[in-house]
Parts: sequence; structure tokens; C-alpha cells
Amino acid sequence: MSETVSFKVPAPEGPQPVTVSYARMGRGEPLLLLHGIGHHRQAWDPVVDILATERDVIAVDLPGFGASPGLPEGLAYDLATTTSVFGAFCEALELDRPHVAGNSLGGLLALELGREKLVRSVTALSPAGFWSQAERRYAFGVLLTMRHIARRMPLPLVERLSRSAAGRTMLTSTIYARPGLRAPEAVVAETLALVRATGFDETLRSGTAVQFTEDVPGLPVTVAWGTRDMLLVRRQGVRAKRIIPKARLVRLPGCGHCPMNDDPALVARVILDGSR
Repeated sequence: MSETVSFKVPAPEGPQPVTVSYARMGRGEPLLLLHGIGHHRQAWDPVVDILATERDVIAVDLPGFGASPGLPEGLAYDLATTTSVFGAFCEALELDRPHVAGNSLGGLLALELGREKLVRSVTALSPAGFWSQAERRYAFGVLLTMRHIARRMPLPLVERLSRSAAGRTMLTSTIYARPGLRAPEAVVAETLALVRATGFDETLRSGTAVQFTEDVPGLPVTVAWGTRDMLLVRRQGVRAKRIIPKARLVRLPGCGHCPMNDDPALVARVILDGSR
């Protein structure tokens, strides 16, 4: 069951209201889950039930993605603003420095929340921000192409393709190494999420200058990378380890850019181990 919470976020012309959609389940220490650009919180569905046996799991739709409305005028879709949004989100839900796990853009946000000491541990799965400029341009080009194709495909065609493993491969092989494992209805839903993401263009634009260059001292950090990530290549994990020397760098064999679907048991174990 999804819920929403509204709160105020500081802006140059005064506090602005923001609403975030989320789903919460489980028991234990709080764990915040942040998805990537163009995705939605259901990206975490393959691992949520496992995580919820040991954690109070809060999976959120980033502003302008999934069921969360876009940011109001005056708030930018940049790293600083989104970090303050989730600081305020945690206050609104009375989450005292939760653990956080994020994928792609969500991994970058998780690391920034860690750098700001707003969380107690960070697990970043193929986080953005450790790219060379050529790698960033490649990734952004792929993302723009994915969105362009998704917007041009009639819904009945998406539904028909999703019914076969070959069709699901065509639709999602950029982000999953094992797209045939994804449920047909999940593929349809995430294709629609990509089409309807009101925050996509501005988020991508603000990411042009993003480079994560600072250490995240004083809390446990895990950086995990799929060996078959075709969007953000795994050598970026080695760069992340150089920038965050005390981070635990984990290899995810056979996993793609969104590894939660490719090996749920492994990814859940990495997150639970990293959030002790």
C-alpha cells in the first residue's frame, strides 16, 4: 500500500511544499530505498520482502517520478535540492538517521545523504557520479533513447512484448542482465513510469555537471557493481573506491545496472550486511 507525505523544503523565495509517495513495510531499523532516473519505487520489489524481515523498509518515489508529483516552481532537480528533500522527508516520518540504499541516481543521492551525515549507513548500487565525461555522455544518450522509444510505443504493443521473454529483453535489457526474470506487468509499469516521469528532463540536465569527488567518512559505505552493467560500466566502481577509500566494494556477478531484479537474494544480502 502506498502512502504520501507532504512537507516544506527551503527555497530562495521561501519554503515550498513537496509531496512524496512511498511504501513502508517490515520491522527493525529504518532503511530508505531510492531508485534511479526514469524508474519508480517498484524497482525494489524483488528485494523488499527479504529486506522487510530485518528492516523497517521505506521505498520512495523520487519527486517527479513514479507516483510522486514534480517539484514546485523555484525548486531545482539538482543534488542539493533532492538531498534537502529527503532530509525533510526523514524529519516528516520521524526517521532518525535511517540506513539508505540507492541504485544509479538513487545511489548518488544515498552517498550525498551520507556525506551530509543524514543517514547511518549507505549502500550504493551502480551509483551515478563516478563517470568520465565520455561515459556520462554515453549513459545519458542511452537514457534519452530509452525514453524516446518508450514514448513512441503504443501501450498495447508494450503489453504484447512484455508477455514473452524475448519482448521483455527488447524492452529492458539495457538495465537488466536477466530481463526474462522480470514479471510482464512490472515491465509494462516501468515502461509507463519512464514515459510519465515529469522530472526526467530536468534531472538529467542537472546531472551534466555532477561528479562525486568527496569522501564519505564516519559511517559504513558499501559500493556494489554488477559485472554486466551496460549503462554505468563497472570500472566506475574502482574510481568510487579511490574516492571513498574505506568503502566496501562488492562485485555482483551476472548482474546488470539494476541488480535487484537479476539476483534478489545477493542484493538483499549486500544491503543487509552493509546496514548492520
